[in-house]
Amino acid sequence: MIPPVSALGAEWQLPGIAPIDASATANDVAATSGSGGGFGGMLTQQIDNLSNLQDAATTASQSLADGTATDVSSVVTAVEKAQLAMQLAGQIRTKGSEAINDIFHTQI
Repeated sequence: MIPPVSALGAEWQLPGIAPIDASATANDVAATSGSGGGFGGMLTQQIDNLSNLQDAATTASQSLADGTATDVSSVVTAVEKAQLAMQLAGQIRTKGSEAINDIFHTQI
């Protein structure tokens, strides 16, 4: 038997997504999805987080170029976080597009 995700630990949990009980019905899951509007709300929140990471990287890079940055490693960390987040978003978009194409090409 495969253990539920909630039993695997916090490193497997996504922020903003409540764990799903194995005995929960679809109505229970929809009711506990939070005030964020379910998947659409979570997606909007994650895009906002990506935008915030990009803004922080831009600000850190500009402070490094101006000579006002005091810690170069924090600038590099901010830029790398933004780059990795953008790569992940691009991969998720690609996988989502491939999944939709597979669904549309499925013959019934």
